[in-house]
Amino acid sequence: MILGLDNFGDVPAGLTHAAAIRQVADEAVMADELGVDAIALGEHHRPEYSISTPETVLAGIAGRTKRIKLGSGVTVLSSDDPVRVFQRFATVDALSNGRAEVILGRGSFTESFPLFGYDLSDYDVLFEEKLDLFVKLLDEQPVTWSGTTRAPLVDADVFPKTESGRLATWVGVGGSPQSVVRTAKHGLPLMLAIIGGQPERFAPYVDLYRRAAEQLGTVAHPVGMHSPGFVADTDELAKEKFYPYYKEQRDRIGALRGWPPLRRPEFDAEVEGGSLYVGSPDTVARKIAHAVKALDVGRFDLIYTVGAQPVSDRSRAVELFGSKVAPMVRDMISEN
Repeated sequence: MILGLDNFGDVPAGLTHAAAIRQVADEAVMADELGVDAIALGEHHRPEYSISTPETVLAGIAGRTKRIKLGSGVTVLSSDDPVRVFQRFATVDALSNGRAEVILGRGSFTESFPLFGYDLSDYDVLFEEKLDLFVKLLDEQPVTWSGTTRAPLVDADVFPKTESGRLATWVGVGGSPQSVVRTAKHGLPLMLAIIGGQPERFAPYVDLYRRAAEQLGTVAHPVGMHSPGFVADTDELAKEKFYPYYKEQRDRIGALRGWPPLRRPEFDAEVEGGSLYVGSPDTVARKIAHAVKALDVGRFDLIYTVGAQPVSDRSRAVELFGSKVAPMVRDMISEN
């Protein structure tokens, strides 16, 4: 069972983007020392987030940590070049002695597309073609490839190579059946982004992934999931510290996507029975263990930051997750 933390590079109140990046690195070091299995850093190109190049931050973290897996969550492959993505993460893999992971996705925000000169009308074909090329690069052999989204490659050998011979690669999926089947077709591990509603509603996607892999003759890897949350010393303290920042972020995104403003009863209901893992260590551990068993997944990552939360609250959440939540989840799972 892999238990990890996700950080999108949210900028805490009073910090610059540069200071926020250094804070992320400090939290990753703490997570490593506490025995957290993995940390994944998101890619965003918006003012409220500090991380636009996860692999650069991961390279900095690599030299300060010893065992924690270092991944992106996600790398927006559609608006990047697969060859360069592979090279950068292979470099992180070297610096970390084989701890690098890349989680590829289409991205829930679209700012990167115009920023790097891509047309949103090509949203689907960009990811489809670039994922196809990336999978070929994973074999670490000369590649011949052609498509419509970048120049063709003819017997192109890409460096550096990884020592293991294969870079750990996941595909992040938000709930599209087509994306689940595509992940199975390529024989890659599936990471489900579950950010609302009861986690059990994603069980059909786990089943679809496994059935598709069987029918396509590929490998069905243990599935991962990530969801937002926050850990504090008590349930009430966690909710009161988390809610203002969560509402601000949720309403800001909602204004762009046509959602109504978040009301407190909706928040409380999501904490109680949905996909917000907010509360004391015992509460969060029990909820994670329930979701892991219900979906039969092999990895759970907690998105532990939201908005301009104070640094002290974030650091305490990492401490509690590593020292209390993760051990309790392992004990609960091993009991069955």
